[in-house]
Amino acid sequence: MNTSSLVQKVWNFCHTLRDDGVGYGDYLEQLTYLLFLKLAHEYAQEPYNRDTHNLYEGLLQKNAEDTKSGAGQYFTPRALIEAMVACVRPEPMKTIADPACGTGGFFLGAYSWLTRPGAKLDKRQKEFLRDKTFYGNEIVPNTRRMCLMNLFLHSIGELDGEPLVERSDALITEPKHKVDYVLANPPFGKKSSMTITNEEGEEDKEALTYERQDFWETTSNKQLNFLQHIVSMLKVDGKAAVVLPDNVLFEGGAGEKIRRKLLENCDVHTVLRLPTGIFYAQGVKANVVFFDAKPKNGQIHTKGVWCYDLRTNKHFTLKTRTLKFDDLRDFITCYNPDNRHERIATERFKFFNYEELMARDKASLDIFWLKDASLDNLDDLPPPDVLQQEIIDHLEAALASFRDVAASLPRSLA
Repeated sequence: MNTSSLVQKVWNFCHTLRDDGVGYGDYLEQLTYLLFLKLAHEYAQEPYNRDTHNLYEGLLQKNAEDTKSGAGQYFTPRALIEAMVACVRPEPMKTIADPACGTGGFFLGAYSWLTRPGAKLDKRQKEFLRDKTFYGNEIVPNTRRMCLMNLFLHSIGELDGEPLVERSDALITEPKHKVDYVLANPPFGKKSSMTITNEEGEEDKEALTYERQDFWETTSNKQLNFLQHIVSMLKVDGKAAVVLPDNVLFEGGAGEKIRRKLLENCDVHTVLRLPTGIFYAQGVKANVVFFDAKPKNGQIHTKGVWCYDLRTNKHFTLKTRTLKFDDLRDFITCYNPDNRHERIATERFKFFNYEELMARDKASLDIFWLKDASLDNLDDLPPPDVLQQEIIDHLEAALASFRDVAASLPRSLA
């Protein structure tokens, strides 16, 4: 039985349990305990296989489809993770962090790259990979537990008991460790807030801001806060690849100030405009921003940004047209990981120098130039189910923006 068939067979039991009131997350957690028992048995038997984690990753993806419980919020498409890692190419004996690590998808992507066929690690490198490479934060207890289980199944952090994944809000304090790489997809949603309950039991949400001396700006926009935090996590010449929503690329106010500081203090060299329909959170328009930390020497470190448009005239869904690694191969070729300083422009890959970017309204990095073919020819419209989902995505995005505005308004005195 192949892996996908096995995953589906095991997952089918969940539907029965759900009817009896057992949620997907609880089912997955209990099932993991059984997987651990099987794994322990495999360790003691030749040929000491560890095939259990094929199964576990598949179940995590199935769990992410439970959008009503918000399970998909911590699940990044594995094809996207694989492509980001293939561009960054983390090296042995280097540290990797994710300040909102979910179930550890980026860690496992980096681990697979470092242990790929042909990558011959010596004993010291293997020990470092196992015990000292990965650092993460996850604020949701059950999600952190699934992350630890996932890493354990991949032999990460065994010697000292568990990997360095803290159950904490990464934004509260300055980072404890400076790292070589950050690979991350911080949680979607613009505002950070906390719920206040008064003596009468009435609830209200107040914007949550983080007073950090290492931040360029104080804001309640958690995406901007995560971006600032990631910059502060990096060693000099450290590298980051971060999934960020469109608003981070064009928003005014604190967003513009942070964007200008980012372009000045780091080498922001690549932006991948992602297609819609690839995330379980509906209505998301996102990008991957690649940048390198640089010394604080007063110089402007971004010379220009290469943008790859994988959004215009591209149509994906979570069911019938899922994002595959093959869909990202052209981007990886254009990125040119062997030497990103030698790139060639294509129809979807363009360079914009620093002066051009500064001349744009609010120094916007929300750049697009391709013409939407569907506007000229009705025959080029996507299939009805794809078109329907795109309409839903746009409406959901508009609704989310309105909720952010509403949440920031003062409460009525009536």
